[in-house]
Amino acid sequence: MAAPPSLGTRRLVCLDGPAGSGKTTLAARVRRAVPAEVPCRVVHLDDLYPGWDGLRAGVEHVVETVVRPFAEGRPGRYRRWDWHASAPGPWVDVPLVDLLVLEGVGAGSLLVDDLVTTLVWVEADHDVRLARGVQREGVASRDDFVAWMASEAPYLDEQRTRARADLVVRT
Repeated sequence: MAAPPSLGTRRLVCLDGPAGSGKTTLAARVRRAVPAEVPCRVVHLDDLYPGWDGLRAGVEHVVETVVRPFAEGRPGRYRRWDWHASAPGPWVDVPLVDLLVLEGVGAGSLLVDDLVTTLVWVEADHDVRLARGVQREGVASRDDFVAWMASEAPYLDEQRTRARADLVVRT
């Protein structure tokens, strides 16, 4: 909370990095570290990606429906993706808060570069990430997770997220 606001009077912290690197765990730690009197919301991009090939679409969706409205002083909302039905799910309201934490692959994309207060890059070795992903998603989704890992690499390179990060965390 030491950095000046970048979203109007609010702050945006983006936790980005490849799948399985530990972003969700770090987001939970950030949330617990924020004083109770500071309104804070964590938005997990895993809730927005429209399927295993929806990285870019999920990032664009959260920027258009949550980040830009916040920058204009309005609450946001996003369409949750129902992974079991492979279809759009319900809309989720995101009230205005003092600290918005975006967590997920692509959270720190160039689309939010002018709005981010703090950009954190989270990384881990490939084998560690794969093991975490399979543990989280299940053995049946291993091939999908491996394909996701392959497709996210060029996107993250294109976004130059690691190079733009204020902080790099290795897990």
